[in-house]
Amino acid sequence: MTVFEGMSCAAAAADIPLPGSATRVTGWLCVEQPGAWGRDVLGDEVLGADITAELAARTKAARVRPTLIRRPGRNEFTGARTVLLAATRPQGSWCERLEIADLKELLDLDLHLLNGPAPGLGAPVTDPTILVCAHGKRDQCCALLGRPIAARLSAEYPDRVWECSHTGGHRFAPAMVILPTGLTYGRLSPDAALRVVSDAHRNLVPLTGFRGRSCYTPVEQVAEIAVRQHLSSYGEPSAGRSDDDQLDADALTVVAVGDALPDTAAASSDTASASYAGAATVAHRDGRRWLVTARTIAYAPRQASCGAAPKPATAVVPDELRPLF
Repeated sequence: MTVFEGMSCAAAAADIPLPGSATRVTGWLCVEQPGAWGRDVLGDEVLGADITAELAARTKAARVRPTLIRRPGRNEFTGARTVLLAATRPQGSWCERLEIADLKELLDLDLHLLNGPAPGLGAPVTDPTILVCAHGKRDQCCALLGRPIAARLSAEYPDRVWECSHTGGHRFAPAMVILPTGLTYGRLSPDAALRVVSDAHRNLVPLTGFRGRSCYTPVEQVAEIAVRQHLSSYGEPSAGRSDDDQLDADALTVVAVGDALPDTAAASSDTASASYAGAATVAHRDGRRWLVTARTIAYAPRQASCGAAPKPATAVVPDELRPLF
């Protein structure tokens, strides 16, 4: 028995830091599927047995994440399905929208094109698209915590908000992803979610609930967020402020990643060395750079999903931020 027994996975994870927890995804295939979903997006053949195996193979080969979407509170099927294609890369994010009448049309799409510039397969989507995980069959926290957020956002932005299937990290529910930037958030209240989306429409990056940008690894996510927090703490325009010149989504870019133990860490204890997670160099568009080292810290075992058995929990956290200019 643990102190977390009987808790939801979101409650059990309340002490685990959010930065570095965004699932790494650079290509998205979002398919409208009204009504109930199975536990697995493709494994349960929700889209039909005749295309599921082939679509699963193609998304895996192209490194694209298949995602089901539906409008909050509206599950009727009109005969036409919205399909969103998106690439979440620094300086090269894009999103396109098209409609299909038959799910077999998904097999006509060259998903490898999601690894490059916008291919023109659909109409460009210029406003942020908001995905809120509401995948109750995957974890009850996503449904209980995600659906109210999706409903609140949809009331303000009816054409830009979708409930979506599992995005990874339901213990950080409610979970929200903004396309095409890939900005990923968790543990947002309805009011905080509204502020995040409002800022996203100005291409800004609020730090409240920010888990990381999906194009980056956990170490890279932690490094970027550490620099944003550093600049904000020194009064420089940054996320969460309303200044016209605050840092936008592409103001910072992770330009280099190192796996080797830096000199400062190598000289430390064996315990510290064992927890070393990596290092990343973050560049500002004005030329400044910072080296951020990160370490992995362990937490008491607890359930990663509601009703699951406890298992070890870890998080990547910043260790040192060093200016390189």
